[in-house]
Amino acid sequence: MGKVNNNTGNYNKTSKFISLILRHNPGVIGINIDSHGWADVDKLISGIEKAGHKINMDILEEIVRTDEKGRYSFNEDKTLIRANQGHSINVDVGLEEKEPPEFLYHGTADRFLPDILKEGLKPMGRLYVHLSRDEETAVKVGKRHGKPVVLKIHSRQMYNEGIKFYLSENNVWLVKNVESRYIEKIQV
Repeated sequence: MGKVNNNTGNYNKTSKFISLILRHNPGVIGINIDSHGWADVDKLISGIEKAGHKINMDILEEIVRTDEKGRYSFNEDKTLIRANQGHSINVDVGLEEKEPPEFLYHGTADRFLPDILKEGLKPMGRLYVHLSRDEETAVKVGKRHGKPVVLKIHSRQMYNEGIKFYLSENNVWLVKNVESRYIEKIQV
């Protein structure tokens, strides 16, 4: 391996571009992903380079290793890569049904609260609603969208009533939707 430039700030745009490709639109660089979300690493690198981003295997490994959300995974021999969750395209990343803790949390912006309390949480273009195990993570997510609001989800009750939960490889809890009756607003 060659020397890696540790300036991860320079990789932020490339990481976001990789997220777009692997989660939403692999065609943007002319590649395909398989039904389990895997993309060929060499084709990914080539396509990203052609799109004007500086990348090689060292940089890709650095992005995967340092991504604070653990968005990406390589296969064993690093010939394939995929996003762990957050897809808007229909892929099966091999999620296993899991029993959730009693409560999970969802961060959002206060401007969305009236609709959520009325209609519940929906995937909004993704395959699943994303939930976290702790309030702190939910606050961070909410801040990305505006003034944060944290919602406490009665996940164990949902599960006991037959709703399936999944835990992604990077520890994000996933569910198809959350009816408003399972949602409680928490003061941030």
